Amino acid sequence: MKPKTTHGFKRIKNATRYSCQGLKAAFKHEPAFQEEVVLASLMIPAAFFIADSQLERFALIGTVVLVLVAELFNSAIEAVVDRASPEHHPLAGRAKDIGSAAVMVTMLLTAYVWLEVLFF
Repeated sequence: MKPKTTHGFKRIKNATRYSCQGLKAAFKHEPAFQEEVVLASLMIPAAFFIADSQLERFALIGTVVLVLVAELFNSAIEAVVDRASPEHHPLAGRAKDIGSAAVMVTMLLTAYVWLEVLFF
């Protein structure tokens, strides 16, 4: 028998609940995500005072949010790799390193955009 799938509002409600669970789990179990949320809670309001235009404000806030998204993906990759095997494997290490690199690249982009808006 084929399992029932949800549609419409119920599917959206379930997806939202699962997404909120993921955010709570990341905040509870991932110190890097906690630190980035604290920084975001300072930087996002600051963007409203720093930006001279809507486009600048969008760039400042967008890059900060992008760091959070990258960290969520990185945390998910790390959790899956750790669950798959507790033993060290070169591919597992590579996956974790690449996820970490994605976070670093978004942080560098954020720093660049903020410095451009602040000083140039």
